[in-house]
Amino acid sequence: MAVLTGAGFAVDVRLGLMAMVWFGFWLINAGLSESRSPWARRIVPLIFGVTLLLLWEMAARLFGISRVILPAPSDIWAQIGQSLPILWADFLQTFIKGALSGYLIGCGAAVAVAVLIDRSPFLQRGLLPVGNFVAALPIVGIAPIMVMWFGFDWHSKAAVVVIMVFFPVLVNMVAGLKATDAMQRDLMATYSASYWQSLFKLRLPAAMPFLFNGLKIATTLALIGAIVAEFFGSPIVGMGFRITAEIGRLGLPMIWAEIAVAALAGSAFYGAVALIEKRVTFWHPSQRH
Repeated sequence: MAVLTGAGFAVDVRLGLMAMVWFGFWLINAGLSESRSPWARRIVPLIFGVTLLLLWEMAARLFGISRVILPAPSDIWAQIGQSLPILWADFLQTFIKGALSGYLIGCGAAVAVAVLIDRSPFLQRGLLPVGNFVAALPIVGIAPIMVMWFGFDWHSKAAVVVIMVFFPVLVNMVAGLKATDAMQRDLMATYSASYWQSLFKLRLPAAMPFLFNGLKIATTLALIGAIVAEFFGSPIVGMGFRITAEIGRLGLPMIWAEIAVAALAGSAFYGAVALIEKRVTFWHPSQRH
């Protein structure tokens, strides 16, 4: 039988402690997930996230991981508290000016083009392949070009976001406009409805679940596109600029603070779109509980 050394025994104790914490929270979540209470089910993701953060904190403290390699969540939270003005300015520059403006322009253009494509078979055969081609373009190649075209401010970041969100929303919207069946269209024709009456009273409402699928996908793409675009040139403010600047100084806590803000902003953005979807498509089977 092997004899554990002092260091080996200490490692086993630390791993065992972390395993116990994981198992305890897993039992709690397993019980809550089987509950019929909506409140209990809502806190399952929260408990799971807290568990991961706690294990992360324990690993960083118990194993003495350097802050340069992986700062603990408490270090990241302390960095956020110390850098609120900087983080807020970066958030406004990247999310509000770059990501949100590009998201609104790109999604709005995609919906308009989808209606045109639906109206014209020629555009359907011509624009969709072009859109597929544009969607396949690498962002690391597009971002520097947009910076040269639109300058270093938020306009170039918004242009990158427009390119990234346009095609997913376009494809979903085109599919949604085709979601109605022949009987529904025949009924509108029986009522002598025009194309636009049929579009606004039948086909657009039926396309809403498809549209919101594209809009939710685009929320994450918008923030990613704005941050990556800032790697290739931006004013001395912005999440992407801050990350590249701190990499040179090995400022890992600040980098993780920016990542945390971006993750929270992206999650809140996705949640806001999902909430709007629930209000707009309350009639759809996917929204019934």
